[in-house]
Amino acid sequence: VLKLEYEAYEPMALKEMSTICSKIREKWPVHHIAIYHRLGEVPVCESSVAIAISSAHRQESLEAVKFAIDTLKSSVPIWKKEIYSDQGAEWKENKE
Repeated sequence: VLKLEYEAYEPMALKEMSTICSKIREKWPVHHIAIYHRLGEVPVCESSVAIAISSAHRQESLEAVKFAIDTLKSSVPIWKKEIYSDQGAEWKENKE
């Protein structure tokens, strides 16, 4: 794999990310939430997703981050295509 390409239905993706944030706030006493997913070309050695959640105690943050990434992968309309060195490409289905 040379690189990854991400595409999204952005209005729906942003709405779903906002819903994830709301659900987190209902379940855990967190202070701040940041969820970011890159779109377009991403080299394989670089991160495509960043999630940061602050809270008074780390356990709440860790549980909320796990919930956020699991929910993001299963419900946010973002698609990944792998680009290969032979110029071939394949859209990958999210297994979660």
